Amino acid sequence: MNVLNRIDSSADIKALSEEELKTLADEMRVFLVESVSKTGGHLASNLGAVELTLALHRVYDTAVDRIVFDVGHQSYVHKIITGRRDRFGTLRQYGGISGFPKPREADDDAFIAGHASNSVSVAVGMAKARTLCGEHYDVACVLGDGALTGGLAYEGLAAAAASGEPMVIILNDNNMSIDPNVGGTAHLLQSMRIRPGYIRFKRLYRDAVSRTPGIYAFSHEVKEFLKERLLPVNMFSAMGLNYLGPVDGHSLKDLESVLRLARDMEEPVLVHVLTKKGKGCAFAEEHPEIYHGVGPFDPNTGEIKDTGRSFSDCFGETLCGIAGQNPRVVAVTAAMTLGTGLEGFAKRYPDRFQDVGIAEGHATAMSAGMAKQGMIPVFAVYSSFLQRGFDMLIHDVSLLKLHVVFCLDRAGLVGSDGETHHGIFDVSYLRTVPGMKILCPASFGELSAMLRTAVTDMTGPVALRYPRGGECGYHDVHVEREYLLRSGENITLVAYGTMVGEMLKAAEELERKNIRADVVKLSEIDGEVFPLVRQSIEKTGRMIIAEEVCSAGSIGTVLTAQAARAGIPVRTALLNLGDGLVPHGSREQLMRDFQIDAQTVVQEAVRLCAKT
Repeated sequence: MNVLNRIDSSADIKALSEEELKTLADEMRVFLVESVSKTGGHLASNLGAVELTLALHRVYDTAVDRIVFDVGHQSYVHKIITGRRDRFGTLRQYGGISGFPKPREADDDAFIAGHASNSVSVAVGMAKARTLCGEHYDVACVLGDGALTGGLAYEGLAAAAASGEPMVIILNDNNMSIDPNVGGTAHLLQSMRIRPGYIRFKRLYRDAVSRTPGIYAFSHEVKEFLKERLLPVNMFSAMGLNYLGPVDGHSLKDLESVLRLARDMEEPVLVHVLTKKGKGCAFAEEHPEIYHGVGPFDPNTGEIKDTGRSFSDCFGETLCGIAGQNPRVVAVTAAMTLGTGLEGFAKRYPDRFQDVGIAEGHATAMSAGMAKQGMIPVFAVYSSFLQRGFDMLIHDVSLLKLHVVFCLDRAGLVGSDGETHHGIFDVSYLRTVPGMKILCPASFGELSAMLRTAVTDMTGPVALRYPRGGECGYHDVHVEREYLLRSGENITLVAYGTMVGEMLKAAEELERKNIRADVVKLSEIDGEVFPLVRQSIEKTGRMIIAEEVCSAGSIGTVLTAQAARAGIPVRTALLNLGDGLVPHGSREQLMRDFQIDAQTVVQEAVRLCAKT
């Protein structure tokens, strides 16, 4: 790592020779594979963006200029360049550096980025602020990895073109070709358009003829007439953006030349860059979808440690069985076929499988349309990503009481991806959707049973929320709205989902302290009437509700209000994640530090029972 060990800033990149840059790119890939193999993370996308990131740092100074990454998981090389190389062994670990851009982590990180398609809109805002404040810095954004499947990207592109603000939009195209140019004339004119000499001539010509408005207007019309007939038309130029490319995304020389040219044009420019996901690592190149987001693996073979069966696996297997019995069942996902366990369904029922890309709002509205016409759509989506479809949940699904089943994977703490990915707001927002039923399985068996019930027996909108990973030590199947798992007379412990496991562990520990607890499991958390909980707290007079969600709109607040309205005197402790701003780290570490684990339940129970 002779070159890499000398890199701590954009200035260091700018000082390298062409040969040193090539060496650095090779060393960077070796470093990425070795480091991510230990911590896990997003490998393939970063391997593909090495040269692009180096070129960006050659052209821009990220301590001053604003580079917005979209999606943020392609920012590892940027992090390494900007002084975080020595801490890269802490990537996605508790107290370590994040796997996504975080401004609080470094000034070089212009904006937070945990999802996709928003970078152009953010960059337009930054460019407008620069103009309004009379400041001087450059603005660019990097779209990649499917961000153009999200509708927000097009809103941003249209706004960028209309604004006229100087900014560069880099499309990191690593999986598809967009409006490819064809024909010898097209290639000739395209190569001319990305030559600095062409741009210099264009500026001199414009300055010269603009002194005579009539001549400039006429010549401009002639130029546009010829351009429309000779140059290939693509959607970006049609929107009013100056389009440059496509450019070889693994040629540092070409990338740097085009990025400098685009920056110096001082107008909205889109640079189309072609890269290969997983570049330089054979197993990541061959299976970029597997090494997109990956746990620890063998850096030599790519072999990934088996993490066992997950709720996602259980969901996918069960849905395949249901679809085999009911031809009206369709599966929908938003660029998360593997993540949500739907790869088997996609192979078995390709005509009834829809992957819409990173477009959760569209997926929700499309599901509503299918439901209106008699299908039963099952939309599998990460909890934090469904937030983008909230308007459609109410307007398109709820108002017509349509039967759409939303399967919220990654509900609760997700660990190393951090605050942009924790699924800890869905209870709050789903409970505001009229008619929404919310089911919370605590075991694989319950997920299978509840999914069948949601699809075949229920009507209207239904949500199932389940966590990342496997079971919590509770393996039974009790799908009643409320169920008493353990009896006691001193205190009532209430939980739902895999938090039930923490309550059962706490109850065992309390038994050893001569405190006997009622453990009530909630399987459905819509509505406000929980008669079994009420019956229990009337007996015990004490209650603890532990939830893996934010405090606003939590079930604990509902149960406390219910007890108050009923005039039941009860000492209560609400254990939750507060405002929901939870960093990255293992689920166990976060539960302990945010005090929602079994040990905290025991401490709170002892405290409540000590009061007379």
